[in-house]
Amino acid sequence: MCSETTWKQFLRDMKWPCLPMGCFWGSEKSIWRLPKGIHSTAVGYCAGYTPNPTYNEACSSMTGHTEGVRVVYNPKEISFVDIMRMFWESHDPTQYMGQGNDRGSQYRSGFYYFNDEQKRLIEASKEAYEKQLGRKIHTQVAAASDYDKYGGLWYFAEPYHQQYLAKPGARPYCSAQPQGVSLAPFESWAPADLQEKYKPKLPESFWKKHGPVRGCSVVRFDNEPISESSY
Repeated sequence: MCSETTWKQFLRDMKWPCLPMGCFWGSEKSIWRLPKGIHSTAVGYCAGYTPNPTYNEACSSMTGHTEGVRVVYNPKEISFVDIMRMFWESHDPTQYMGQGNDRGSQYRSGFYYFNDEQKRLIEASKEAYEKQLGRKIHTQVAAASDYDKYGGLWYFAEPYHQQYLAKPGARPYCSAQPQGVSLAPFESWAPADLQEKYKPKLPESFWKKHGPVRGCSVVRFDNEPISESSY
């Protein structure tokens, strides 16, 4: 048991981005497998216009929600930039309103920022990655606060969707379409005044060994987090 003071400090230290990048089953696994700093992941519906959507409502495209992953992480152990890089490389952000065979607004790519520094990092990395891919990126970039008037950015999905690919008998399905293109070095695109605060904590050796490859491959990997001794 921890004291109330310790718990409040823990909550202050943790960060909570929301990442939609196609079907949330594979998206969640790509994040929970990061080797350190990830406290928890959950799947849900974000960036819509009605409160408490169900899976069927989100899939109707009538509520505006997209399937996403909420990541609770410790910035002392893993950088926002590390998670953002996994986001860009784990799907094809140039696809409009979908990934692979999954089509519709509920599968759109999105990144929703909670402060101006996140906004600047997202936009700068988006511009760099767009040049590398040679195609327009369709990722929706918006402030999380834009959705306060609709009840908030995020709603948890049903329990059967949570950590789905780790469940016994789960269908090994993932629609994401990684392009096999590594994001350019951090120093080449990050705003100079943010480079010290947000410098990556995962070394390049991690990405060379465990970075996403072209086509969806996350379903083939173990469910356990990647060992730091493996890269």
